Amino acid sequence: MSEPRRHDHSAQREGRRLALSAIFEADFGQRTAQRALDTRLAEESATEAAAEHARLIVSAVVAHRDSIDAEITRTASQYPVTQLGRIDRALLRCALGELLHSPTTPTRVAIAEWVALARIYSGEPARRLLNGVLGRVANDHVNEGGGDRHTGGSTG
Repeated sequence: MSEPRRHDHSAQREGRRLALSAIFEADFGQRTAQRALDTRLAEESATEAAAEHARLIVSAVVAHRDSIDAEITRTASQYPVTQLGRIDRALLRCALGELLHSPTTPTRVAIAEWVALARIYSGEPARRLLNGVLGRVANDHVNEGGGDRHTGGSTG
């Protein structure tokens, strides 16, 4: 793997972490997700690629929150969105925001990365929840003709 490719991967990973932080913070109602992200970007030395990826995810979550929450409800009805812990809700929203609204991120990469973040920030139950929800959503979009980007199922 060449150096620019490794750089892109780490920038996307950092962007995911920044987006997760902003969406999580916004759930407390003190700031909007965009304002929380702007604050994080000003405080941290994120690369422009990381900032761009974070903005893409935050924008997708903000613009499509109702449909994202509907996907969570549809695929994990035993876990009502409003009853999920804030970090688990933020993880699911960000992951689905990227999975469904970032055409440049391969499905398998999005699933693997968000499942890993769930393990880090919430634990094994959240990892299993994200893996199941993301795998089902990805498979459903393949069956609906969602295109080549949405190939493969859950991982991990």
